[in-house]
Amino acid sequence: MVAATPILLAALGELVVEKSGVLNLGVEGMMITGAICGFAIAVETGSPVLGFIAAAIGGALLSLIFGILTQYLLSNQVATGLALTLFGLGLSSLIGQGYVGIRPPAVEKLNLGPLSDIPFFGPVLFNHDLMVYLTLALCVAIWAVLKYSRAGLILRAVGENHDAAHALGYKVIHVRLLAISFGGACAGLGGAYLSLIRVPQWTEGMTAGAGWIALAIVVFASWRPLRVLLGAYLFGGVTVLQLNLQAAGFSIPVEYLSMSPYLITIAVLVIMSAPRKGKKGRASLAAPACLGRAFHASQ
Repeated sequence: MVAATPILLAALGELVVEKSGVLNLGVEGMMITGAICGFAIAVETGSPVLGFIAAAIGGALLSLIFGILTQYLLSNQVATGLALTLFGLGLSSLIGQGYVGIRPPAVEKLNLGPLSDIPFFGPVLFNHDLMVYLTLALCVAIWAVLKYSRAGLILRAVGENHDAAHALGYKVIHVRLLAISFGGACAGLGGAYLSLIRVPQWTEGMTAGAGWIALAIVVFASWRPLRVLLGAYLFGGVTVLQLNLQAAGFSIPVEYLSMSPYLITIAVLVIMSAPRKGKKGRASLAAPACLGRAFHASQ
């Protein structure tokens, strides 16, 4: 559950962004920016809570750069997202130079009383920090909002047909900017979880491809929040498994164990996208119709 939480946060944010019809490939850059922002503020203030808040703000601000470039200046979303990742990696490296080797303030595990003492299930399910459970609640909340609320209906309408949504009077660009900001905040929180809880230290490039895995999980989940939860936990389980196999001294070369989570992710994406009986792949059928398409009100 701990290994899956940062990826789950980033994937949930990207799911909301893509539901609005925007493809943001800068998740990795927003995660690493959130990691250093959260780490630096937590170290300077001694408060992990302020660190997480700073990480969310840092990720949201970085995502707004992407939003302004793609929604107002109509730059290419793929190229801008890649540039955002490179910018985030460079910016985090610059800010983090003075924080290498420093330990952040500890984040206590949540005390759930007798639940933590249940054999097997207690340590597995009820012995984690608050962010793990808040992330699960966020997943359910996103599912409920997208399915049952007016805001979710508007978001999906913008993603499926932005011209029709504009004709109905919805502010397409504003909706997309809000979705992009939310996605950036979630990615920043995921990065801060890495640097403050999962690996409580700062090292350059510590996200190690987690943002790209989050992007893949959104496709694997067919743009459905509860399936995102399943995909993130599947990847988290494989990640922990390969670490345990290394610790157990299996004769499999460490390089193969390290790349196994990514190979499994690629295999799942290939299977999900494969055509079925002459039709398009299931993943392409589930994608928002306007995903990656620029919108201009005069069109």
